[in-house]
Amino acid sequence: MIHQIKFSVTRPGGDRIHYITEEDVRIVLERLPEELWDRLRAVHFNDQSRGAKMIGYVNQGRTEITICALPPRISLTRFLTKGQSPGTFGAKRGTQWPHLAIRRFMLYNTFLHELGRLQVINEDKKSLRRKFAMATRAQEFAERWRKFLWSTPFSHQDSVHNRPTEFAYLNK
Repeated sequence: MIHQIKFSVTRPGGDRIHYITEEDVRIVLERLPEELWDRLRAVHFNDQSRGAKMIGYVNQGRTEITICALPPRISLTRFLTKGQSPGTFGAKRGTQWPHLAIRRFMLYNTFLHELGRLQVINEDKKSLRRKFAMATRAQEFAERWRKFLWSTPFSHQDSVHNRPTEFAYLNK
């Protein structure tokens, strides 16, 4: 069923880059139960971050996820939620985040958060706003599944798919 999900990539302008790829998203989806992503119809990689103010969002119909391109040097600390630290993703507070830490954050926080927004919370509601998970529930979803995925051994040559080692940022 993953093969039915459409992917689109818009080439970013300036020096901005897409930190995660279709392959990264497919790997995460393959590791999750299908019922968590069965509503997902498309994943878009675009350049609509509005100056790195927005890093991802879902469409109005709650069937598509968009992940935004970001500058090559950025700290994502301002996007962390309560209980998270830069070290969770392999970065050091107060510094530019290493490329790998940004990729981990975009995949195992931003993407999972947006996937959480596709989850039906109250089937009986007619309003999309009340039917689907909003920010708090979506973040809880992202945290729960990131912890699960990182606690499950996964052999992959790309270390973005594994929990960062303690003080990984020191080696970057």
